[in-house]
Amino acid sequence: QLQFVESGGGLVQPGGSLRLSCVASGFTLENYAIGWFRQAPGKEREGVSCLSSRHNGTYYADAVKGRFTISRDNAKNTIYLQMNNLKPEDTAVYYCAAGLTGWKYWGQGTQVSVSS
Repeated sequence: QLQFVESGGGLVQPGGSLRLSCVASGFTLENYAIGWFRQAPGKEREGVSCLSSRHNGTYYADAVKGRFTISRDNAKNTIYLQMNNLKPEDTAVYYCAAGLTGWKYWGQGTQVSVSS
């Protein structure tokens, strides 16, 4: 069974940190590009960060550059998004994704709320 299970969301104060994780089962992540997306209430889903399968290309949205870090642990078949210095505007449902020419696998989403 193919699954991509997220964890790590929650409520944090501005300036705080969270680490999101996505564990894949049923497929091997190292063969895929990986990404994180988010969708805030009333807004379209947007790309946050992505990393190529061979670590030769990384993208960060301007809004998160210098604060978020995407990474992968192929031995654990897991991807991560380390989020530091969180801001209220980072509040959204965050989704992990993996794919080759398109985003084929998606996590179920995890809520991140930044509020004092």
